[in-house]
Formats: sequence, structure tokens, C-alpha cells
Amino acid sequence: MQFGLSESQEILKDSARKFFAGECPVSEVRRLMETETAYDPDLWRKLAEQGYTGIIFPEEYGGVGLGKVELILMMEEAGRALLPGPLFSTVALAGAVLDAVGTAEQKRKYLTPICRGEARSTLAMLEAAASWDPKDAQIEVLNGKLTGEKLFVPDALVADAIVVVARNGVFVVDAKDSGIKTAAMPAMDLTRKLYSVRFDSVPVEKLGNADGLAKGLDVATAALVGEMVGGMQRTLDTTVEYAKTRKQFGKPIGAFQAVQHQCADMYLETESSRSAVYYAAWALQENAPDAAVAVSIAKMYASDACRTVGNRGIQIHGGMGFTWENDLHLYYRRAKASETALGDATFHRERIARLVIDAGAAVAQGA
Repeated sequence: MQFGLSESQEILKDSARKFFAGECPVSEVRRLMETETAYDPDLWRKLAEQGYTGIIFPEEYGGVGLGKVELILMMEEAGRALLPGPLFSTVALAGAVLDAVGTAEQKRKYLTPICRGEARSTLAMLEAAASWDPKDAQIEVLNGKLTGEKLFVPDALVADAIVVVARNGVFVVDAKDSGIKTAAMPAMDLTRKLYSVRFDSVPVEKLGNADGLAKGLDVATAALVGEMVGGMQRTLDTTVEYAKTRKQFGKPIGAFQAVQHQCADMYLETESSRSAVYYAAWALQENAPDAAVAVSIAKMYASDACRTVGNRGIQIHGGMGFTWENDLHLYYRRAKASETALGDATFHRERIARLVIDAGAAVAQGA
């Protein structure tokens, strides 16, 4: 593997940063988070024009056909800008699962409008037990109809299709079906709206191969970590800039060793998270044997790191860091929400243990 980005990847990262900075400044983030859905059709159209809605999907379905590393680079810059709306839920969450589980015909049906920016989607997975393990799903499809409730479904109100993880497979439902009742739920991250979705005898379409669900979720998890890294980097940059200008006892607070240590720790955790997720993305792209473990390592580390980076950033800002006018708390909210999404550090530590044990058992049986 290459321990650095290629020229085309650097260009993608740089162009994404410029695009998000220009089209979604913090003032726009604050405007959208005050709306009911945090969704802007004009912004969505521009995302599609840039190819971001189809970045990892094959060209035969209208996508750009880039790799997992490119997805992570794009999501990192989206996280840096605190991009509101359904890009993550549509492309990295539902889209990745559709790509991993659907048949060619189903991909053409559902991914093509996503790539063109004509449709949005989301994934309904969590239930009352709040488990991110697909095996813990309780609702079940009977006679082609789905009845039950899913919780904390992101961007469900603007979705055209909902991918549902059920006890007996992975299904797609029409989000506009009359048997679906959607209600807003409290959300830590004000830029990413969450909903409870109740299904009452809703017709479903079963996706082709549920065995691919784990890989689809791994892609989504890596994309989420990439977004978390972008948020950590923005928090670090903002904090360092503040430490250079805020004066105490006649000198910038950045001159004090205690503040320097805090900033150094923030830098370490941000860069370590970035290295972990870049490797995870490469492993997914190359179908490396340790890809699943690499994804869990990245999420495990970043879940703790994003919280710590946010804590330190607010601490260095002092009382200023707690004010509504300061943007830092918006990044901290996103970090706290992402910390538990798709499994917190404890969940992924246990997953790593299971994967390592299973791999060891397989080797022992082969011997």
C-alpha cells in the first residue's frame, strides 16, 4: 500500500474542502439546523453536480466509480464543514448497504436516482434495545409486509426509500407509503435530524444478499470515522488559533505549557484517528483479510478521541467555549452523536475480540 495520498486524491480532498467552505459556511449550517429537516434542495443539487452523491457507486448506475479512500476523503471535508442534511445517510449509510446487498437490478433501481441527486435514502436499524448488531433485530417481515418500529433513523422525513434491517433479511420500503408514521426524536446533533419510524403492514422489497450487510455497514462506519476526523481537525484548528490570540497575564495562552500539552494531545488523537481510518478505507477497497478489524479499530479509537478532542477544545476556550454564539459546541454535539452511532468504543472492542477469536479458530481448524 502507499503511505500517502495520490495526486488525484489530493486534488479531490482540496476541491471538496473548497466546495464545502464556499457552499456551506457555518452561517448556513446554523440556518439549516433551525429548519425541520436540515435539508436544502439547492445544496443537494450542487452535491450531485459535484458527483458526491455517487462517489463510490459504479458508473453503470450513474456513479463516479471511485474507491473507499476517496469516500473517506470527501466525508472528512464534509465533517470539517459540519455539513447538515442527508449526504451521510443517503450515500455512506443506505447507499453502501444497497451496494453491498442489492442485486444488479435493485442497484439500478435505487442507486441510479441517488447518484443523479434525484432521491435520498436512509437506514433503519436501531430498535428499543439500541443494538448495532444486525442479529439483534426483532421486527420481522411476514407475508411481504413489515410491521414494527425503528428508532433514531437519520433524515427519515426527507428520504424517498428506507433500507430496513429486519430479523429475516434486509428490505427496502417506500418512505412515502401511507402505512409509515414518522415522528421527530431528540437529537444531540442539531444538524442531523433523527426520527422514530413506525411501519404498519407496509409492503417491502427484499434485497438480494443479506450476507453483504456487514461489509456495507463497515463502509458506513469508515465513512463516519472520516467525518469525525474532519470535525476533530476543525476543532483543533479553531482551538490553536484561539490559543494564539487570547491573552492572559499579558501573553497569549498558547505560550503556557499546560495549554500546549492540551493542543499536542488533540493533534495526536486527530492524526491517529486519521491514520486508522485511511488504513481501514484502503483495507476495504482491497478486500484485505483484516478489513473488518481495521474498521472497528478506527471506530473504537475515534469514538474516544472525538470526545476527548471536543472536551479539550472547549476547556482551552474557557467560558467562551460554552456560549451558543461559539461554533465549537456544534462540533462537540456532532462528535458526541457520532461517538455512539454505528457502535461505540465498547461495541467495537467486543467486535474486535470476536473477529480475532473467530480467525484463530478458523486457523486452528485448518491446521
